[in-house]
Amino acid sequence: MENKTTYSFEDFENIIARLRAKDGCPWDQVQTHESLRDGMLEEAYEVVEGIDIYQATGDDHNLCEELGDVLLQIVMHARIAEEEGRFTMADVIQGISEKMIHRHPHVFGTAKADTPEQVLDNWEAIKQKEKDEQTITEGMRRVAKALPANIRAAKVQKKAAKVGFDFEDYRQTAAKVEEELQEVLDAAEKGQSEAVFEEFGDLMFSAVNLSRFLDVNAENALTNATEKFINRFEYIEGTAEKRGLKLKHMTIGEMDELWNEIKHLKDSDI
Repeated sequence: MENKTTYSFEDFENIIARLRAKDGCPWDQVQTHESLRDGMLEEAYEVVEGIDIYQATGDDHNLCEELGDVLLQIVMHARIAEEEGRFTMADVIQGISEKMIHRHPHVFGTAKADTPEQVLDNWEAIKQKEKDEQTITEGMRRVAKALPANIRAAKVQKKAAKVGFDFEDYRQTAAKVEEELQEVLDAAEKGQSEAVFEEFGDLMFSAVNLSRFLDVNAENALTNATEKFINRFEYIEGTAEKRGLKLKHMTIGEMDELWNEIKHLKDSDI
């Protein structure tokens, strides 16, 4: 049986350094923080999908592989920074180690935190002090703009809610959703495209707020709805084909009939 080479983290750093060397890989040589930006986002999302696959099937091979791809991104960014004389991988590790120790005083110090909620409260308080945030608005502005809009909206809303700037319950929030929907329709009726854009944003923001009150992850809920739509559309297309029909030759009424058929089936039966 052939022996398999075992690599350490240091070995991996050396591999990346070799790829970036003058006699290394032409693609790796020209990469920058900017050129790798989209790749980092893509790999992070693929890790999330790997987690979903693991939860659904118990297969963690994909998750392991995707975590490796994220690690590649991290080491590449650190290597580029080192070449520019800005920081090193050691600085990255030092920084995150110090942060974890400082933000867990209930483990490495004398603070008290017996529940996950208390840990998060302590974390936010320490983070606010570290960032020298003097106002709630400063904290809101620090929420990364690169986050998916649903996630960013929820984070901003939670910061406002911590000081009491919030609706009382989901009914008030639902009423706000209805109000914003009506404003979208009014703007559309008047042909005001800029107003439609703005009001639609308000509608989405309010919908995220409602999801927060209902303890629903808006991002996950929308992903689930999209998957459900794809499954149902597949049923429509497949059923039409079995009946000798093509969707492009069918009326919307005929397609709606198939859609109504599938609505009465369980997703597991699709």
